[in-house]
Amino acid sequence: MNILILAAGYATRLYPLTQNKAKPLLEVAGKPMMEWVIDNLAPIEGIEKVYVVTNSKFAADFQAWADHYNQTHAKLAFEIINDGSTSDADKLGAIGDINLVISRAGLASSDLIVVAGDNLFNQSLQDFGTFCQSKQQPVLGVYDVGNLTEAKKYGVVAVNGSGEISSFEEKPAEPKSTLIGIALYYYPAKVVAEFVTYLAAGNNPDQPGRFVQWLYQRTPVQTWQVPGTWFDVGSKETLEEANRIFAEFKG
Repeated sequence: MNILILAAGYATRLYPLTQNKAKPLLEVAGKPMMEWVIDNLAPIEGIEKVYVVTNSKFAADFQAWADHYNQTHAKLAFEIINDGSTSDADKLGAIGDINLVISRAGLASSDLIVVAGDNLFNQSLQDFGTFCQSKQQPVLGVYDVGNLTEAKKYGVVAVNGSGEISSFEEKPAEPKSTLIGIALYYYPAKVVAEFVTYLAAGNNPDQPGRFVQWLYQRTPVQTWQVPGTWFDVGSKETLEEANRIFAEFKG
């Protein structure tokens, strides 16, 4: 099983903080967001390699970060993949980036966990890996934001009695619940090839949740509720809030 970290965005809403530093490399409570992500993914059993897809502007920075991480933490096999973009104007989009890595690294025959590099988790995702390997079907990480206004910013999910997605609405004006899909996905090898199918049909190449929205209508997609605290940094204000919240979790 491989892991793919999405880190090719330009985070213009956070300018000037992200003009010269990629958003996942910004520090939260004393360590880069990427480290919160990787530290919690590392306990998953059976990881072969961690791929980080980024852009021409920040590829060297992510390589330097990966080298440093392996000097100071348990070693993981990292590969930094540059999608060749230089700005929002020529970016491939998150789904386009996933497809690029699958093709370039030859991942079509392997299970794949995909996660955004700016997702903040405070608890290990080891149980996510165990759950996914036992199910062997696509899995979407979900989180209860506890607030209908907050839910409007995300993909709102409903599940059936088996824990599978029964509806998925992207940024609804009137959310039916506070359960949202987050950028944490598991795709068994049999589904990984579907990214080509999705893009060939002319579907939106950005926003990784759109692939799940398309997929669950074709094959059952399980859900897994993220434990503890999850946080999405989208502005300077939420970055400051993340620093306050995650300071208490830093070990």
